[in-house]
Amino acid sequence: MDVFPRVFLLVFCQLAVGGLLCLAIPPFHQVERGYYKSSASVYVLIAALALVGRVSLWWNAGGGGAWGWIEIGLWAVFVGCALGYLVSLWGERVALRARLFTASWLSGFGALLVLAEGYRQAPVLSFETFFFPLSFVLSALLLGAAASGMLLGHWYLIDRDLSLVPLDRTLRLYRGCLNVQVALVAAAVLVLGLAGSAPARDGVRELLSDHPALFAIRLAVSPLCAALLGWMIRRTLDIPQTMAATGLFYIAVLVVLVGELLGRFLLFRTGLAL
Repeated sequence: MDVFPRVFLLVFCQLAVGGLLCLAIPPFHQVERGYYKSSASVYVLIAALALVGRVSLWWNAGGGGAWGWIEIGLWAVFVGCALGYLVSLWGERVALRARLFTASWLSGFGALLVLAEGYRQAPVLSFETFFFPLSFVLSALLLGAAASGMLLGHWYLIDRDLSLVPLDRTLRLYRGCLNVQVALVAAAVLVLGLAGSAPARDGVRELLSDHPALFAIRLAVSPLCAALLGWMIRRTLDIPQTMAATGLFYIAVLVVLVGELLGRFLLFRTGLAL
């Protein structure tokens, strides 16, 4: 049974996809190329390790159905395109770099959608078909925004004249994802508990009866504590003090990561994408 390790491996897949997409937030020609090289290297390494882990689980399980093949194939395409994008940063083939970047995030989000289908236990015409992919993609964007804010903040120590606009945009994405996550979790519990499929209704009952403390901790860590950190980062950037904001982004990455790991554990225990 590989469900337990797969739900935790999912967090790092989401981090790689969301982080790579967030490289598009700063205008390419307004930030030194080194930022993109170093950041993309981190995300490609995470993606490659996640792919190795997923293939290992698939191999130990004796292979899988069509969805497993599609999922691993899309992850492999994502890693290949992301690696190609990283290599292109040392050259000036602009059109190729843009195509590789687009192919990277498209294949990454495609893989997340396939993953969501794998965890859905309801028919296609159900609320889970909407909630699961949206939850997976939202978590990817949140993880990516937190990590990219931390990595971008370091660049202000190198380029003292860099505009605060890229970091402001990253922070807005981070805070926006947290706001949407609150609404999505509340809507998912309410809608799936009342009008979801039988497995979803059972999952909501199990969540509220057997795991209320774990659910409360998940919400307290992220999005609530993560939102408080977002407010603190906003205040430090108003000074402005980018070094303090970068330190807070460090904490935000850890808080969001713990929150998402708790969410994936709830996915394993209840079958709900929270």
